[in-house]
Amino acid sequence: MRDLTVCILDRPRHAKLIEDVRAAGAALSLIGDGDIAGVIHVTEPVETGIDIYMGMGGAPEGVLAAAALACIGGQMQGRLVAPNAEQKARALASGITDLAKKYSIREMVSGDLSFAATGVTDGSLLEGVRFAKDAVFTQSVVMRASTRTIRWIKTAHADPSKFD
Repeated sequence: MRDLTVCILDRPRHAKLIEDVRAAGAALSLIGDGDIAGVIHVTEPVETGIDIYMGMGGAPEGVLAAAALACIGGQMQGRLVAPNAEQKARALASGITDLAKKYSIREMVSGDLSFAATGVTDGSLLEGVRFAKDAVFTQSVVMRASTRTIRWIKTAHADPSKFD
């Protein structure tokens, strides 16, 4: 376990999980936000040092993270957590009847997937938008399942008013 680095979103709801990971002897990388970014970090373990992501986040973020992982052949499992009656009703209305079920990555996403993200503000994965005199700079990541490719893109968007 000492060779394993676990990324976890630093939230009170993860206190027990953090304690258990520490007790097991694994290294921790706690992040303040960006649970999708935390999952994507496992796609570049040599650069990030992250081997696995653990924790609970939002359902839409879980599906986006599953799409990114599927693009590189990764694996994940997820369970929908509905802590109150309103959320349970929403889950039932969307066709989810077994809240105890663990979903595999293929049950969350399938097909010829692509994943793309562009940083708006600085985060652990992408730089935020940068403004210069005559251009705007962005950083993006694009992944494709059929080719298992990951492209990191830095773009300079020229000011269109300068084209005249």
